[in-house]
Amino acid sequence: MNNAGNMITTTRDVDAILIPLGTPVTIPAGATVLITQELGGTYTVSVSGNLARIEGNDADALGLGGLAPQGASEDTHQSTGGTVKEASVWEVLKTCYDPEIPVNIVDLGLVYDCHVVDTDQGEHHVEITMTLTAPGCGMGPFIVDDVRAKVLSVDHVTDVEVELVFDPTWDRAMMTDEARLQLGMF
Repeated sequence: MNNAGNMITTTRDVDAILIPLGTPVTIPAGATVLITQELGGTYTVSVSGNLARIEGNDADALGLGGLAPQGASEDTHQSTGGTVKEASVWEVLKTCYDPEIPVNIVDLGLVYDCHVVDTDQGEHHVEITMTLTAPGCGMGPFIVDDVRAKVLSVDHVTDVEVELVFDPTWDRAMMTDEARLQLGMF
């Protein structure tokens, strides 16, 4: 069930991250919040005139059932042996979102490169080059951590390196047509 647009009163104190600064805050029990986005296993809420990101595993503080982390493998993760399909990595990247924008980071054009490197030891490293919509975005470290955790959930991936770059500078021309249409930027 999508709860975006619902006003909710928090049932307990809950840790959150202010958007776009990336500053940790605690939203107190009894605060009224508006869920603005429920994507990628997290909630974006408006509280006291600010946006904040709440992890899906804290959904009980919103009086909701927890969100399953999108992109996580339902099977037991196996890190060695087997192969890693690059298409599987791209699919899991599509479950990562900027908490201010309801379009995944792939369709936003934030992922510049992604490839799997097989080592002589039978490990599978994934190297990702990406950017942010704005270089000073305080949410950058959280988006990078989300990318790293979700890609590590892909079977047989043993390591993930995410390089954040700002050249070339992101602009909306990098978005897919679907993303521009969804955001009304065509």
